[in-house]
Order: sequence, then C-alpha cells, then structure tokens
Amino acid sequence: MSATRITVRGDQPYDVVVGTDVLGELPSLVGEGVRTVAVIHPATLPEITRPVVASLTEAGYEVVALPVPDGEAAKSVEVAAQLWSALGRYGITRSDAVVGVGGGATTDLAGFIAGTWLRGIKVVLVPTTLLAMVDAAVGGKNGIDTPEGKNLVGTFLPPAGVLCDLTTLTSLPRADYVAGLAEIIKGGFIADPTILMLVEDDPAAATRPEGEHTRELIERKIRVKADVVGADLREAGLREILNYGHTLAHAIERHEDYRMRHGEAVAIGMVYAAELSRLSGRADLVDRTRDILTSVGLPTFYRRDAWPALRDHMRLDKKNRGAKQRFVVLDDLAKPARLEGPSEELLQAAYWEVSR
Repeated sequence: MSATRITVRGDQPYDVVVGTDVLGELPSLVGEGVRTVAVIHPATLPEITRPVVASLTEAGYEVVALPVPDGEAAKSVEVAAQLWSALGRYGITRSDAVVGVGGGATTDLAGFIAGTWLRGIKVVLVPTTLLAMVDAAVGGKNGIDTPEGKNLVGTFLPPAGVLCDLTTLTSLPRADYVAGLAEIIKGGFIADPTILMLVEDDPAAATRPEGEHTRELIERKIRVKADVVGADLREAGLREILNYGHTLAHAIERHEDYRMRHGEAVAIGMVYAAELSRLSGRADLVDRTRDILTSVGLPTFYRRDAWPALRDHMRLDKKNRGAKQRFVVLDDLAKPARLEGPSEELLQAAYWEVSR
C-alpha cells in the first residue's frame, strides 16, 4: 500500500506521511537548501537511528547525531542546554535543520530545540511509537518539563513534515503500544466515533501493530488532530479539546515522577473527565469509556489517597485561567465542551468514582 499524506493546514501547512517502509520520503520533507541536519535521538535506539542517518547522508546532507536520554528524562533544561551547546559547536545555522527520531518525549524535545535555536529553524519529526505518531509529533506544540510540572516551558513551531513509518511499530513493546491506544481512543470520543467502533469490533486486534484496522485507526486519529491544530495552532480555543482527560493525567504523571506511561495516565484521566461530564449533567459515557479502555488492557482507576497531591498538581494545569480551573468534558459523543470553575465537591466526587 502506498504512503498516505495527511496535510495539516494553517499558516505553515505540512504533511504527515504514513506508510510502511517510507523512510525514503525523509529527504523530501527536509527539503532543499539545507546543509547540515542535527538528528536528535534516544541513545537506546541505534537500530532505528542508523537508517535515518543513512537516508539523510545518501541524500547529500551533512549529518550530526545527537543522542539524548530515553523517555521523559530527555525533556529537561539540562538536556536542552547540552543540545544548544552542541548546535553551536557544529555551527548549525538558520538554513539548517533538526530531525527528531523517537517517541513522544524525543519529538517534543526536538521541536523545542528547533523552536528556540536562533529563534526557530526547520524541524522534521520521525516518531517511532504509536503515541508519538498519533499525537505528540503532530501539531507543532513542543515542550520540556520542570520540577513544577509537565510541558510548562514550550514553543509553538509547526514541523516541516512528519514521517510515520509503521514498520517501527513491530518492535515496540506491547505495553507501550497499548498505551498509545489511549490517544487514539480519545480521538474517538472527542471527534470520530468510528474509531471507537473499530476498536470495539476487535479489541485484541487493536492492540497489535498487524491488526486489521491498525493503519485506519492511526490515520483517523492523525486526521482528527490535523483538523484541530490546522484551525487553532496556539490553543486559543478549539485545540483545547485535545486535552480531554489530560488534566488529571498530567497530575498523575507528575505524582508518579513520570514513571507511568502517558497513555495509561490519559486512560484514567478520560474516565475522570467522563465522570465530570456525567456529574455535571452532561453526557453519560462512563460505562462505554471504562469498557473500551478495559478491553484493550488500559487502566481506569487510581489510588484514592493520592487525591490531595493530585489536586495540587491540577491547579497548575495549562488550561487554567487565573484561579479558575477548566476541564474538557463531553456534551455528547464527539461534542466536547468546556467546564469552567467546577466546585471542589464536584471534582472530588468525580475522583472518588475513579479511585480505589
């Protein structure tokens, strides 16, 4: 099957290329006029990074490989400072480019580095996990973490292109693949119910890269995000719907010191958002949310004694305005809405439903 190109529109349109064995498309995304490409990649992914470097080298670029720690540990001020120093040493200019290879943490970091070096240079992202393909690498929102929370320091910089080679998913650990399904399922609840039907049709197949509907699920979720971020790059309004389930999820991740997978936290956060929707008199999709997440092996509960700490973390959520807390909820399936300033009683009651 040939590669699919999904265009993310807006002031700086770009393509997300999806397919199997499509690494040859990478030079076309980097484009002409670029002399040096800095490849930011996890030190633990040499078998995936080597063909990326080879493809760029064969296309005539000078390539500098810059390894970083794996996972969320890469998204720190210290790692960012090391990369800025490396770009300076190698003489990376505004006409050069960054390529980020890896999971969502690495693509977040690569986008942030490109957006801050010389006030912004070209970046192309090569996500290698399901989560990164359907969410983190698409949208132009980049960030690093601080001790106070996740993604609190960041930039908006649309990539020049995103390359999703589905071949890399076959070597992904099962738990990581399943965690990525949370973001796909989120897309079903906020915008595209067909996603939910495809997962519900065969949950076991949905958990495998070779599943019958895998490519369609990935492309549908990318289109959901492309439509939203194409209309609202800087999260002025519509883009907030992509944060469905994320307010509690980010709090859990911080409480776990980022040892829990993002998708697992998002799964719990979606149940919490569904409870907020129900308890505030909106849609009651709690049972369907629990059922579909449980069917693919994602968690739907968290520890009851964690609530005071989680509540403190939630007060620093990016969607908040002043002292007013804001949550994305559902008025109905595929009809997201905003819940502003909910009472403490409502927030705790919803959490009691998702805690043990």
